[in-house]
Amino acid sequence: MVVLKHSVDAYIGLGSNLGDRIRNLEGALQRFGSIGVLKAVSSIYETKPWGVDEYQPRYLNQVAVVQTTLDPLEIVTELLAIEYAMGRVREEKNASRTLDLDLLLHGQTVLEASGVTVPHPRMHERAFVLIPLVEIAAELLHPVLKRTIRDLAADSDESGITGMA
Repeated sequence: MVVLKHSVDAYIGLGSNLGDRIRNLEGALQRFGSIGVLKAVSSIYETKPWGVDEYQPRYLNQVAVVQTTLDPLEIVTELLAIEYAMGRVREEKNASRTLDLDLLLHGQTVLEASGVTVPHPRMHERAFVLIPLVEIAAELLHPVLKRTIRDLAADSDESGITGMA
């Protein structure tokens, strides 16, 4: 375990397309105390499922920022525990889910270890992450692409976002 001597902002993507979607997101946010101090939360957006061909219910998505002293691996462990506590069952890739939590950014950390990649390797392709992220961190610089979140969002395909919930 790496002990951080200072806190960083961790940006976490939340999504849900099964059950009471709003309650699922709220329940996850209430559990973020295990990660750190919740600093900001974006609006909730309703979006079409991404990366699937078969029918799935629409998602509710949002992004939160948590001030934390945990390293990325510890955060991902906590996120998996929250998903499990909230009833997520992992059956197949891109399946519908009660809750999906992704570590998007961890300060300016760049990491690929133990199945964890930070920044999230596909966040720059996903308007359902970028649009809510603009609300809380528009000028944040992506540590690999060296572009602001606002610029990345401007280049994203927003057609899958059907509106705010």
